[in-house]
Amino acid sequence: MTTDPQQPVTDFLADPATHGGSAVTRIDTHAASVFLTGQRALKIKRAVRFPFLDFSTLENRKAACAAEIEVNRFYAPGLYRGVVAITRAADGRLAIGGAGEPVEWAVEMARFDETQTLDHLAEDGRIDAALADQLGRAVAKAHAAVPVVENAGFADTLAEILEQNDGELRAASDLFPADSVAALTAASNSALERLRPLLDVRERDGFVRRCHGDLHLGNIVLIDNAPVLFDAIEFNPKLATIDVFYDLAFLLMDLIERDLIAAANAVLNRYIAENRRDIDLDALAALPLLMSLRAAIRAKVTAARPQRDATMEKSARDYFALARKLIAPPRATLVAVGGLSGTGKSVLARALAPVVMPLPGAIYLRSDVMRKTLFGVAETERLPASAYTPEVTAKVYATLAARARRILAAGHSAIVDAVFARQAERDAIAQAAPGTPFHGLFLTADLGVRVARVGGRTGDASDADAAIARAQEQYDLGALDWHEVDASGTPEETLRRGQAALGQ
Repeated sequence: MTTDPQQPVTDFLADPATHGGSAVTRIDTHAASVFLTGQRALKIKRAVRFPFLDFSTLENRKAACAAEIEVNRFYAPGLYRGVVAITRAADGRLAIGGAGEPVEWAVEMARFDETQTLDHLAEDGRIDAALADQLGRAVAKAHAAVPVVENAGFADTLAEILEQNDGELRAASDLFPADSVAALTAASNSALERLRPLLDVRERDGFVRRCHGDLHLGNIVLIDNAPVLFDAIEFNPKLATIDVFYDLAFLLMDLIERDLIAAANAVLNRYIAENRRDIDLDALAALPLLMSLRAAIRAKVTAARPQRDATMEKSARDYFALARKLIAPPRATLVAVGGLSGTGKSVLARALAPVVMPLPGAIYLRSDVMRKTLFGVAETERLPASAYTPEVTAKVYATLAARARRILAAGHSAIVDAVFARQAERDAIAQAAPGTPFHGLFLTADLGVRVARVGGRTGDASDADAAIARAQEQYDLGALDWHEVDASGTPEETLRRGQAALGQ
């Protein structure tokens, strides 16, 4: 006989007869059981108690189901239908939403294609640049919708997490050497103390919010070709009351761990571009700590799984190694990519961004986008000629340099994409951050290639056309002291030449 009081309910929900004969797929996690049938999913909380959650009573499980609906309405209102009772009639028969006494509670969801979660897409090599861009937009939109939480003490929460990580990583001494754990903890604590003023300012300014809290690829699904976030943390609000950058850091770390650096870079750049907040550039200083913390948590959780095998142990070690790598980022670099319209500056800059460390690659600043931002229009909205006066252009270049300085001051790298036709413009960006390694690349291609390229653009931020490309032939570029890169070939050839110019 079973001693599990939920067994009758789980047997009932797993029985196809309960669902009109439809086949049932059951998925169990440490805290829930999900039953998939037809176009519906029913999720019950398991009667378990952990340090971070308590589902041991029916009342607690009902409350957790209600909280799950409430939390996820910000992310996936179309998936979460409501809370439904599993009832027992007087004759002992169970029913879904019956008139009898509730003996269990379930979250009812619309079923989706389980193969379309992004962890599966990542395994199939299907997270491309376009999907990564969509991801950045989706996370930015979600963070704009969730409520701000005041006086949460986020920096103190991070200190608690660091202390917990240290103890739990030390407990798995067969996987994580004590001296390595001590080094990670010391580096993380040092980073936290250095970052406390920044984190406190961000909390004061409203960037600590009731976030998703568990934003990894397995909790994002592609529905109608759009990423949908789901399964946000409901059982412990404190774990999800965090700086939005800590929420984002989980997704970035998950992509990095899977060696999807270009996707992680695209997510980060789109997230920053969507928000249009200079304070996000300052927050880049916290990214190494926040991503490292996420990796360390995955390491300890993976190590703590019962009946772990060699694959799990390797995964735990890999996460731990990544945590140590992320907490010690390399020195930041400034790269400027210049060239006349049609030379492929933006294509090269986007391709270089993921390989310019630290992880997940450089922040990409583009003059065409900056000009649209200054005028408050969408990236692809065409501007009038009055937006291209020398005075406006000077403001665009000055803003690019100022943002690059802010990024570099945060310890992160920047790639700046603009024509840089004038010597003064090139000198100004080269001197934007004295003491920072600088690389200037100037792309070249003949007029025919440039005219063909600008003529084939669609949905792009640049307003340059064939007439502008021809007019630029008259520019006096002066003495070029940047690396000249032949950009007349394919994007792949230009990338190889660009990387060679950077010494990569």
